[in-house]
Parts: sequence; C-alpha cells; structure tokens
Amino acid sequence: MRLLRYMSRGLAVRLALTCFAALSFAAARADTVNVAVAANFAAPAKALAAVLRQTTGHTASLSFGATGTFTAQIENGAPFDVLLAADTQSPAKLQSEGLTVPGSRLTYAIGRLALWSAQPGLVDDQGRVLGGGRFDKLAIANPKLAPYGQAAMQTLEKLGLTAQLTPKLVLGESIGQTYQFVASGNAPLGFVALSQVMAGGKPVAGGSLWVVPEDLHAPIVQDAVLLKRGADNPAARAWMALLRSPAAQKVLRDYGYAAPDR
Repeated sequence: MRLLRYMSRGLAVRLALTCFAALSFAAARADTVNVAVAANFAAPAKALAAVLRQTTGHTASLSFGATGTFTAQIENGAPFDVLLAADTQSPAKLQSEGLTVPGSRLTYAIGRLALWSAQPGLVDDQGRVLGGGRFDKLAIANPKLAPYGQAAMQTLEKLGLTAQLTPKLVLGESIGQTYQFVASGNAPLGFVALSQVMAGGKPVAGGSLWVVPEDLHAPIVQDAVLLKRGADNPAARAWMALLRSPAAQKVLRDYGYAAPDR
C-alpha cells in the first residue's frame, strides 16, 4: 500500500513537471506584436488581441491614434510591426516607400459612420437635427488626419449643410478624441465611428444615435499591412492571419463593421 501511494505521488510529480515544462516551452515561443491601430478600431482590436492570446499564446501590444499620425511615425522609424489603418491610402503609401512586407496588404474592415450624442433624444433617427440648429458645436475628426473626418465632411456636403455648420465644427485629432468630446459633453453631438457606440450588435453608449447612410459618403475601407519590422515576428504573422479568420469576421459584425469580401 505504501508502495502504491509512493508511486502515485511520483506519477503526480512527473505529470506536474511535464505540464510545467510544456507551459514554459509555450511561453518561450510566445511573441509580442506591436500594432498601430486606427482609433475607430480600438474596441474590436482589444477583442482580437484576446482571441490571439487564447489561440496562439502570442500577445498584441496595441497603440491607438490617427492613421495619418501613425503613418508619419512609421516613416520616421517608429517600432510597429503592423498598421491597422482607417483608410487604404496610408498602407499603400508605406508600401510604395518599401516599408512593408510585399503582398501583405489586405482590407480588414469596412467602417460605418454615426452621428451620436450623449443626450437622449437630441439626435433623431434621420439626422434632421443637423439642419435644425439646436446645438452650438459639432465634433468631427480632423479630415486631414482621419478618414472618418473626411466621411463626416462628405456627409455634410451631400446634405447641403457645409457652409451652415462649418463655424460650429470642433476637430478631434482622431476619432477617439472626437468621441471623448461628445461623451464628456464638450460637444453636444458629433460624428463618430459606429464601433465606438455599439458592441455585440447593439448600441451600448446610451444617448441618441443616427447611423449615417452609406450613400452619403465614400466607403470607409480600412486596410492593414505587415511592416518590414514585423517580417520575422511570428506574433505579427499570426495577427495578420487572424484578420482573415471567421473569428475576426464575427468581431467585425459585433462592432458594426462590414466584413470585406474574401
């Protein structure tokens, strides 16, 4: 009996050591990918980072900001492995400059624009509030830096409201800062990314919301690209593969994006 107990304890120790060794080996193989993420994609990127960790053991270090700012930083040697842009032009520009891995550029999402207010009832479901003049400030992302800002200006132009509303515009450096202007009440309403005010396919930010019809602005096509710095990084390769996966498509739908055709 003592011999059996001894053997059982010995087996348990060996199993524990084997499991520890396996975990240590997996940890040793795990890498980190540094991802520059357009501010509109912050919440989905965090969800994808969790999927990456769960499925591969790799870690994603995410930085959020304006696509134009990230592009300039990458051109000046910023240590990013992947760019998730809010447009197609920025990855194409980096590609033309020889700063990307050939053949790695892909469309990962089609964004949606929304007019949002933290105040319930202020924004109607047709966006008529824009022409009513019942507000003193309208927040948008800087159209020179952020594609969502460009889409907002195109929307105002299509509605014939550019001249009327330009004096009321408050510019955020990114769509993330624009959201903060509205959430804090510094601007009563503003154009934000739909992904910032919904999750799981449902509105989550409260207040009032108008989803801008897609025919009022050019499509917000968002491209990703693997940068030269990440060429030999397994975590960067895994991140790019994840963007093409069914898991990523589900995350996109949950946050109001359209998944690109594959």
